[in-house]
Amino acid sequence: MATPSPSTPLTLSGKTAIVTGASRGIGEGIALDFAARGAKVVLTYSSSKSDSAVSTTINKIKSLNNGSDAISVRTDLRHPSAPGEIVSATLSAFGPHIDILVNNAGCELAKPITEMTAEDFSYVYDLNVRAPLLLSGAVVPHLRAPGRIINISSVGARSGFKNFSAYCSSKAALEGLTRVLAAELGEKGGHTVNAVNPGPVQTVLLEGIPRSLVEWQKDATPVEHRLGTIDDVVQIVAFLAEERSRWVSGQCISASGGFSMW
Repeated sequence: MATPSPSTPLTLSGKTAIVTGASRGIGEGIALDFAARGAKVVLTYSSSKSDSAVSTTINKIKSLNNGSDAISVRTDLRHPSAPGEIVSATLSAFGPHIDILVNNAGCELAKPITEMTAEDFSYVYDLNVRAPLLLSGAVVPHLRAPGRIINISSVGARSGFKNFSAYCSSKAALEGLTRVLAAELGEKGGHTVNAVNPGPVQTVLLEGIPRSLVEWQKDATPVEHRLGTIDDVVQIVAFLAEERSRWVSGQCISASGGFSMW
């Protein structure tokens, strides 16, 4: 991931943002972009193997000298105590308000339905659905109006990919949560809640997807028949985090080069 440009407009100056799953890929890209726009960013991640990568990202942010800052919180979002830990660390580092929450952390699982277990279901749903629900609930009491909650879903929410029953259905559930929170929070000072649904993006997570499926998705993508880039997704998330998106809420935006057209 390249160091963000110091010439990026400071559209998030004075804002505090939490980005989950920020050790790599889309989450890292969002954290770097928010910081380039002036935000103070909390990067969450779960594995000690990512300590070095997260430290590198934080050092990049601190070197911007544009008013941004960053801390990291290593915690497992599958544990119900994690949301409280993240919010507590955020308030301790950056003060009493939170402006933006990006629920990006997620996982995939490819298994035929005949092999799915209750443990498999919990593995996917505890991270992809329960964690965004509980973290949003923990953040809302501190969400400064007009706050932004952005959920990273997937085109899989509206596509029936063979052997991805838990993953696709979890992302559909995240869409449902997005709409409910938009309806619930909009009257409280103009909070907005939206989802971004990436198509296939060239990240480590894509390595868990069968190559035949990836190639089919590329062929079915009208824009240049290519995989998406992290920046393709990040720019949409940035728009939703900014003031200019104030009249967009309850939406699930397909960031897929036209692979999914809703």
